[in-house]
Amino acid sequence: MDLINLIIKSVGSIVALFFLTKLLGKKQIGQLNLFDYVIGISIGNVVAEMSVNKEIIFWDGVIVMIVYTLIALLISYSTTKSMKLRRWIGGTPVVIIENGKIIEAGLKKVKFDINDLLEEARINGYFELSEIEYGIMEANGRVSFLPKSKYKPLTPNDMKLKLSYKGLTANVVLDGVIMEKNLKYIEKDKKWLITRLKKMGYEDIDKLLLVTCSTDEQLTIYEKDLKEQKPGCLE
Repeated sequence: MDLINLIIKSVGSIVALFFLTKLLGKKQIGQLNLFDYVIGISIGNVVAEMSVNKEIIFWDGVIVMIVYTLIALLISYSTTKSMKLRRWIGGTPVVIIENGKIIEAGLKKVKFDINDLLEEARINGYFELSEIEYGIMEANGRVSFLPKSKYKPLTPNDMKLKLSYKGLTANVVLDGVIMEKNLKYIEKDKKWLITRLKKMGYEDIDKLLLVTCSTDEQLTIYEKDLKEQKPGCLE
């Protein structure tokens, strides 16, 4: 009986957490500010306690999670209305490299040492700090780098090239299922897709893992791997 209650409380708490998280929004871990992070940890602790602590009544735990969620929503709304509150809760960007020079005061403010800076630079593709003009620690903890002009990659605009428009690619078949809503979005239909696939030699849609359609109506097809294969790994 205890095992059944434990399973029910665990599943119930996860379901409640799922809906409350959807209500809060789809921020990734790297996009969370300090307050969001604290709220996330607090709700996570409540879920864990609800699952294993027999003394906690399920609905009491749900009410606590709802209160945390409402507080987070209130703070989120308030920060959109108040610049001062937004800066106080979310923080502000800090310059750590300016005009190619490392700003030690900035590093101290964000609790970074030179090794942390070098690591962030490498992660962003800069193995030489001399290539960086500006480095800014964002409020969410990520570091943005602006390369010096001579190290910026060339763009088609720099080379005076005229390129044709290329919009979003639509997924028209996913795991053997035709995505009719996506076809409608690109102003095509199921009959058009099947005809195109047959012309390309694909009669059985069930054998297709993914089919995408570009803005110029070019289909890219990925067939299902019917043979069981082991994924490779790097040593």
